[in-house]
Amino acid sequence: MSDERQLHEIWISGTEEPEWVKDSTDEGAQEMFIEEPESRLVEQEGIRVDDDFVVEEEIPEDELMIINMGPQHPSTHGVLRLQIELEGEIIRRTKPIIGYLHTGMEKTGEQLSFLQGPTNVTRMDYLAPLHNELAFSLAVEQLLGVEIPPRAQAIRILMTELNRITSHQVFLATAGMDIGALSMMLYGFRDREAILAFFEKTTGLRMNHNYIRPGGVAADLPDGWEADIEDIIEKVLAGVADYEDLLRHNPIWEERTVGVGIITAEEALAYGTTGPNLRATGLGWDLRKSQPYSGIEQYEFEVPVGENGDVYDRYRVRVQEITQSLGIVRQVAESMPKGDYRTEDRKVTPPPRARIDQSMEALIHHFKIFTAGFKVPEGEAYVAIESPRGELGAYLVSDGGTHPLRMHMRTPSFCNLQALPIAMSDSLIADTVATISSLDPVIGDVDR
Repeated sequence: MSDERQLHEIWISGTEEPEWVKDSTDEGAQEMFIEEPESRLVEQEGIRVDDDFVVEEEIPEDELMIINMGPQHPSTHGVLRLQIELEGEIIRRTKPIIGYLHTGMEKTGEQLSFLQGPTNVTRMDYLAPLHNELAFSLAVEQLLGVEIPPRAQAIRILMTELNRITSHQVFLATAGMDIGALSMMLYGFRDREAILAFFEKTTGLRMNHNYIRPGGVAADLPDGWEADIEDIIEKVLAGVADYEDLLRHNPIWEERTVGVGIITAEEALAYGTTGPNLRATGLGWDLRKSQPYSGIEQYEFEVPVGENGDVYDRYRVRVQEITQSLGIVRQVAESMPKGDYRTEDRKVTPPPRARIDQSMEALIHHFKIFTAGFKVPEGEAYVAIESPRGELGAYLVSDGGTHPLRMHMRTPSFCNLQALPIAMSDSLIADTVATISSLDPVIGDVDR
């Protein structure tokens, strides 16, 4: 080996790339301002806000100002960028810009087997992972044509309604923090802990559970679950009483929320808004009533609605939904059926753990189902459920193999976010944070 030192070019991050390496590093690069028309350039540079919301009034350009909010802004609840056109302190136009959190989950789902699918979709709406798993599993089961045991269905309803409560508690906590009610943030995260502890006890994880799977659920409820549910109901009800004491009829809270960020029923329907944001306008549309799933129609509950479609109504609907979900949880706990927690169809269900130690066939079956997966008949299916943010649908196409040929998720946050320019139009810039918060977007649910 020669003792002579070799000279090399060194590329330091932040400096220009040398010519010899440019061709090998531009893969996937996104360049702006290249061969774009003038109209497109002014949008990319943030000089003009262009959307499909038409302002009839002509405003001189020298009286308008464009500001960029986000994408790393704490009140956008993720990586969301807004281009806001202002006339003084009045918002004239708003353009949401998404894609900063895109992870390609739908395309990833087409590379995974149907059994692995819940592991992937549970990460989309990270505040409602069990709803993601349920929608996907119901679509797979519709293609398979399998019957789910009553106990598995009841467990699914129990877990998803508890998940709805935790999601609404996070909404109340973050909305309170955004508007200045810091005690509400402490209350929300405090009360959520009891349910997260139960999730961890049941599924092994506090989020991204992969618990609801095609064919049933991954495991039965743990010993002593009835006492845990009673404890949760008691703590959550006490927490709701605290929320009411703190926020309801609070003059500061009402001043910041009543008449702010209004979306009418017609506008909500036009933009595909669902969930509490739609029900706050006065329309009692809830898939648990209109298209019931997993036997939820056998439990009694009401659908809370608002009147004006403003920030205050969206907050009130979610508080009342916590109480209604608690009622469903209590009914499920009192009527929990006995039996298996997953289908007996051996095509989709792995053998019991004890059988693996006794039978070579069971061991091979276990190995095959977790490596190759199971085949799903050719066809397509769409199943929608009511997630904490609205209609969550899973569309699957199968060509008869073990992986989806096409997977698409209809997620509520994507549609709800479309109504943001309407809610913010002609309102004060000071109300921006309250309006965004009231729509309760989860950006992982938007970018898939």
